[in-house]
Amino acid sequence: MQIDIGIEPDQRKQIAGGLSRVLADSYTLYLKTHNFHWNVTGPMFQTLHLMFEAQYTELALAVDLIAERVRALGFPAPGTYKQFAELSAIREDDGVPKAEDMIRRLVEGHETTARTSREVFRVAEGANDQPTCDLLTQRMQVHEKTAWMLRSLLE
Repeated sequence: MQIDIGIEPDQRKQIAGGLSRVLADSYTLYLKTHNFHWNVTGPMFQTLHLMFEAQYTELALAVDLIAERVRALGFPAPGTYKQFAELSAIREDDGVPKAEDMIRRLVEGHETTARTSREVFRVAEGANDQPTCDLLTQRMQVHEKTAWMLRSLLE
């Protein structure tokens, strides 16, 4: 059945492609945060272990919302590590970094995801796609706040 939600097919495709990048960034950041939760050590262990758990839990819920929006626009959501690696601007880490380096890398990941979301927002806004704009606004707010909180640990 044809999708007729007031957004042209080419615009829907462009938005879904952008959301797929946001999804890939978010999932990669989820995995990185979960990895750091498992492997953090040092004097800030308890604080970081709990903080990382709250952050990866939030990301786990977010990836579902992003993927569902891609589907609502009429396109398949990426769902493999291979697809995420191709689409994400966030790179995976090798080894287990020190706690402060984990914090820095997560700040970078949240800022990267906020930038990707902001790029896609412009496309969605141009297509008058308020649901996607709303979703992206919420995601930018979460990523910017989380980056601030993590950066505060380094001062």
